[in-house]
Amino acid sequence: MSKQRLNLKTVSTLAAGITVPNYDRSAVTAGIVHLGIGAFHRAHMAVYVDDLLSKDPSWGIVGASLRRPDTKDALEPQDGLYTIAVRDASGTHPRVIGSILKVMDANTERDALLDLMASPEVRIVSLTVTEKGYCYEPSTGDLDLNHADIQHDLSNPSVPKSAPGMLVEALARRKAAGIAPFTVMSCDNLPNNGQTAKRIVTAFAAKRDAELGEWVKGVAFPSTMVDRIVPSTTDADREEVARLIGAEDAWPIMTEPFTQWVIENNFPSGRPAFEEVGAQLVQDVEPFEHMKLRMLNGSHSTMAYAGYLGGYEYIAEVVGDEDYRELVHGLMTEEVIPTLDMPGVDLEAYRDQLLARFANPALKHRTWQIAMDGSQKLPQRLLGTIRDRLAAGQSIDRLALGVAAWMRYVMAIDEEGNEIDVRDPLALKLLAIAADAGEDPEAYFNGLVSIQSIFGTDLIDNEVFRNAVLEQLWSFWQNGAHETVANYQLSAQE
Repeated sequence: MSKQRLNLKTVSTLAAGITVPNYDRSAVTAGIVHLGIGAFHRAHMAVYVDDLLSKDPSWGIVGASLRRPDTKDALEPQDGLYTIAVRDASGTHPRVIGSILKVMDANTERDALLDLMASPEVRIVSLTVTEKGYCYEPSTGDLDLNHADIQHDLSNPSVPKSAPGMLVEALARRKAAGIAPFTVMSCDNLPNNGQTAKRIVTAFAAKRDAELGEWVKGVAFPSTMVDRIVPSTTDADREEVARLIGAEDAWPIMTEPFTQWVIENNFPSGRPAFEEVGAQLVQDVEPFEHMKLRMLNGSHSTMAYAGYLGGYEYIAEVVGDEDYRELVHGLMTEEVIPTLDMPGVDLEAYRDQLLARFANPALKHRTWQIAMDGSQKLPQRLLGTIRDRLAAGQSIDRLALGVAAWMRYVMAIDEEGNEIDVRDPLALKLLAIAADAGEDPEAYFNGLVSIQSIFGTDLIDNEVFRNAVLEQLWSFWQNGAHETVANYQLSAQE
């Protein structure tokens, strides 16, 4: 017999002990629009907001899907309610979140969404659109004027497709109506994400209209650092959540106990009292961003590529392999931590905490999921650290292994000859380079590093970088992932 569906009518009938919203949801109004209403937002920012609504109900969230209506289709019958299920060794602990009032599909409800963003009640527009959603050149951080969506939006500004286009059109409507701009808050894993968002949005606005561009320069773009591991939800997860709460939830969110949010305190139009629910409000987020991008995300990417090639489906399996664990421990200790300037922060304790989080056996975080969009992620997660190390005349051996693992992964054929489903904006270009190179690793390397949007011109011509990465790529090519990682560990101990 099928269970009832989670929604406002059934939330009061859930299993005993399930935490549900402790506020009158009918009194909640929308103060935030969130672009890119995916799993990460619902595991992170939406939970912080949910914690605050009993004190200030004016900060409800309206989410927007920019590409696919999947989230809208899942949450609309549930009145926006969903379950967050926190997993650790003790089990799965569900809680129902009510901060998302509704989800809109930007493709079919574009005008209504833009009108909402232009309304004075909305004071924050936040984003988790992934690196590629910013339509920028990763090597420079500048707006990509050749991007198809940017070209469309400049030609058709009132019917935008891209996140920058949506933001600028909504801001233009506010300007025309004499309404103060909203604050734009990026929650994506980008270095200086607020400054990156500002650079992209102001460049787009100026390209569209010089006067509008000047006005948009006055918009606040606070930077943030967000940290919580959020695996993809599986059918088995849905079944477990339904059993625990006593109702069907089409899209519960699975996550870990740890959560961190560091926010630049720059909200001229007002903000929720995030500091009252565990967020850190600071003047400078950049050191925290570098810490997370380089230690957590850099390690994650290295484990994802080398681990997938080694036959591991989940990160916990990768870090359970002693050779891989020692590789990542050494990566953070020897090559990443020396590039971070964070007085008063115990970076070695943070490293140990990360390794423990990676090893969480209940968190089924797939290597394939983390490996997505590597061409966009590599510059922030590994190449920035490499540049700092090279400038200081320091070794980059473990970082080079991570880059080489990505190169081997995007060949799209695993060590058993099976196809890898590479999800990347440059997937076709990467496949073409692999095809042209054939059985020649050096030709393949040369083809990849010629992609300036990833590597820039400085790394292309750097002999230390070239030799270190090429050596590891040859090893992946000839020996496979396990032997490459094990051999590196042996050489590092000598």
